[in-house]
Amino acid sequence: MKVYLASTSPRRRQLLTQLGIPFEVIEPQFEERLTSMSTADEALYFSEQKARSVEKLCPNALIIGSDTLIECNGIKMGKPNSKKEAIQMLQKLSGTTHHLFTAVVLLNTKTDKIKKHVEKVLVTFRELSEKEIQDYVASGEAMGKAGAYAIQEKGKAFVRKVEGELEAVVGLPLKILRKWLEQGKLL
Repeated sequence: MKVYLASTSPRRRQLLTQLGIPFEVIEPQFEERLTSMSTADEALYFSEQKARSVEKLCPNALIIGSDTLIECNGIKMGKPNSKKEAIQMLQKLSGTTHHLFTAVVLLNTKTDKIKKHVEKVLVTFRELSEKEIQDYVASGEAMGKAGAYAIQEKGKAFVRKVEGELEAVVGLPLKILRKWLEQGKLL
C-alpha cells in the first residue's frame, strides 16, 4: 500500500523518513481552528481531519495525519498568528512546565479503519529574558510552530527538561507509528 503524510511540516517529513519507508507528502485540506475540546482531543481531531481531508485523493492507501498542541497553566496554544502572539506564548512558557500533546492517526482508505494515539510530553522551560524572546521571534523560527518554538532548532536553548518522547515534541510520535506499520507489515 502507498503511504501518504498529510502534512506540510518539514519536521514531520524528516521524522517519517527515519522509519525508512517510501511515502509521499500531500497537503491536507483542513484549516485548524481552536475549539472548546480538551487539548488532547483537539490534537486528535485535527490529526484525523487532516487525514480525512485527502482520503478521496488516496484510494487503497495509508494516510498519516498528525498535530501538536500545547497546554500551559490551562491555556491551550496552537501556532501563533502573529509575532505579538508568539511573544505572548513564549512569555507564558518561560520558567514553567507545560504539556505538549502530539496526536497521530493512521487511516487505511481501503478498509476505512483508523488507529489513533496522543503522545503527552512534559517540557520544562528555563526563565527567558525579554531580549531572548524578542530575538527568537524576530528570527522567524517561532512562526508556524505550536507554542511558538522549535525544539529541534534554536528553541532547544529554552528547554531545561523533556519528559517523554522527543520525536513527539518535534512533531510525530515515531514509536507508536513504527509499531502500527510493523503490525501492518510495512516495516
